[in-house]
Amino acid sequence: MKRSVLITGCSSGIGLCAAHFLTAQGFQVIASARSADDVAALTAAGLTAVQLDLNNEASIEAAVTKTLQLTGGRLYGLFNNGAYGQPGALEDLPTAALREQFNTNLFGTHHLTRLVLPVMLAAGEGRIIQNSSILGIVAMPFRGAYNASKFALEGYTDTLRLELTGTGVQISLIEPGPIETQFRANSKTAFLNHIDADHSRHHAGYQQTLARLQRPGPSSKFSLAPEACMAPLLDALTSKRAKIRYPITRPTHIMSWLRRLLSARVLDRILLKAGG
Repeated sequence: MKRSVLITGCSSGIGLCAAHFLTAQGFQVIASARSADDVAALTAAGLTAVQLDLNNEASIEAAVTKTLQLTGGRLYGLFNNGAYGQPGALEDLPTAALREQFNTNLFGTHHLTRLVLPVMLAAGEGRIIQNSSILGIVAMPFRGAYNASKFALEGYTDTLRLELTGTGVQISLIEPGPIETQFRANSKTAFLNHIDADHSRHHAGYQQTLARLQRPGPSSKFSLAPEACMAPLLDALTSKRAKIRYPITRPTHIMSWLRRLLSARVLDRILLKAGG
């Protein structure tokens, strides 16, 4: 039997790329997306797709039931890729917006992981890959909600890795830096929905944020295509001993080292210049 992998957030970007890539590698891929239209588009593209909204526990449960029906009750891999970024200074961020960020980026991922873990544990094998971020390693201004959710995901994953020791289920973190996806467009929508920029002391900074989010082309000279994440993802799924962390893009490698080498205040000055 083909090893089956469930992927969240497949409407575009890394998730969509991963669905096609892993299918080509011989996996039975179950691609998932939040909206029915995106599921239809995935199906039309030749993928097996289910609807899964990480902000809705009933949707997650229905998606897992459908997935296990499609895979004969087995699931080897779970790629927790689905997430979005909520920009804005923390002082301007409504609590409801922060809750939405965590519902999708952490709580939904937790609910999904808990549902599939018994299947993996019963089989004595499995792989869980979490899509974290450079912003799960270092913080940047106006990205506090996303930072908090990814820092939490890193700690969550470290804990789960310890608890899964000896079970045959391995868990890894993929930590991309700038990747060319729909992430900026989705972040702009979240910003406009929740942040009152006109009445904030950060008004000038927000104009720079909006300019960055709507600027065409790569977000950084270091930006890579989603394909840059595929070799690490495949290694996490197939290596006998998967790595704990897979940093991707030069900024992630650089910031990982700087966090170890520099004092917090020196690193703050670098991050303010990079992300202000």
